[in-house]
Amino acid sequence: MDTREIIGWNLRRLRVAKGISQERLALEAAIDRAYVGRVERGEENVTVATLEALANVLGERVAELFVEPAKDAKPTPPLRAGRKRKPTA
Repeated sequence: MDTREIIGWNLRRLRVAKGISQERLALEAAIDRAYVGRVERGEENVTVATLEALANVLGERVAELFVEPAKDAKPTPPLRAGRKRKPTA
């Protein structure tokens, strides 16, 4: 796995763990949603400033995006599609 793929793997892992959509992450980091998708797929060379913005939204240190996954790690499943249901009273 190259560095771009490691960053993408961790970005998706952290984002899904926090229940944040790509759209929400992009909005709060002030970047394009399609760009977030390309970063998660390892298709972009991300700047340090962008990594910092993404990490800040996720409440993580930038270093967390560089942690190499275990050899037997399974890909993170996507978030459930659609809007979250409002709680009923």
